[in-house]
Amino acid sequence: MKFRKATYHIQVADLLRDMIMTGKLTEGDKVNEGKLCETMGISKTPLREALRVLSVEGLIELVPNRGAFVTTPTLEEITEMFGVMGLLEGFCARSACEKMDDSAFDRLEKLHARLEEKFDRRDQEGYIHANNRYHSYLQELAGNRTLNQIISGLRKKILLYRFQSLNLSERFEKSIEEHRELIEAFRERNPDKAEKLMSTHLKNQAGALICLAEKSPVETRKMID
Repeated sequence: MKFRKATYHIQVADLLRDMIMTGKLTEGDKVNEGKLCETMGISKTPLREALRVLSVEGLIELVPNRGAFVTTPTLEEITEMFGVMGLLEGFCARSACEKMDDSAFDRLEKLHARLEEKFDRRDQEGYIHANNRYHSYLQELAGNRTLNQIISGLRKKILLYRFQSLNLSERFEKSIEEHRELIEAFRERNPDKAEKLMSTHLKNQAGALICLAEKSPVETRKMID
C-alpha cells in the first residue's frame, strides 16, 4: 500500500475510518499499531497522528500506557446521536427534495440502484459505501454549507454503528425497504414525506441497536458497554 508522504496521516486516518465503517475494527478493539504499520508500510508517526485525528472525531479513545481503542458507545450516546442525526438528515432530505429537478432525481435514482445491487448481493460493506454516497449527494443537493458541515461531522461518529446495525436481525432488509420508500418520496417531489421517512430511517437504526443490546447484552458487549 502506497501513501503520498506529505499527507500520510490524512490517508491513514481515511483508511482507519473505513475499517471502522466496515466492521474490520469494532467497538472496544485495540488498534494493533505494529501490524497496521507493517501492512501499510509506514512508520508509527503517521499512524499515531491519524489516531489523534480519529480521537478528536470521537472514533478512537487514546488510553495512556495502554494504547488506542475503538470507542465503545453507551445506549444514551446512541439515542442522542441518532436523534440529532434524524432531525438533521430529515431537514436535509426536505431541502434536497424542494430543490430537486429531473436531472438530480435521475442521479439519485442511480445511487439508489447501487444500493439495490449491493443488497441483492448481500454485500454489507458495499452497501454502506453506496449509502454514504447516497446521503452525501442529498447533502450536496440541499446546498446548505452549515448543515453539511454538521452532518458530515456527526456521520463520522455513527460509522461506529452503521455496519453493526446491518448485522441485526432483519435490519438489512428493513433498511433497503426504507430507502425504497424514500426514493418514491423524491420521485413524487414530496418534501414532507421525504423528511418524515428520513427521520424515521435514522430512528429505526437506533431502535434496532438498542433493542438488541437490551435483549442480548452479552452478545453485544463489544458494541455497547
